[in-house]
Amino acid sequence: MMLSVEISNYPLNEQYIPPIKDFIDRLKSNPDLRISCNTMSTQVFGEYDVVMAILNQEIKDSFRRFGKMIFVCKFINADLDPALNQ
Repeated sequence: MMLSVEISNYPLNEQYIPPIKDFIDRLKSNPDLRISCNTMSTQVFGEYDVVMAILNQEIKDSFRRFGKMIFVCKFINADLDPALNQ
């Protein structure tokens, strides 16, 4: 099953850009994911089990490395990657 996830990340500290950039860079480094970024959110596309396993790992790593932060996520069981669905 394919999955699309829209993620917004809100680190709860004054230096909020480095944790967001780090999270996105770690997602982008995974060849099993397709990533699309805009000014409001990061969109992740891929196979359900793969996406969920990677998000589980990377969100947990962000909490450990950067402390308190909020992740707001929306999930849909379809591939809505705009690069593929034009």
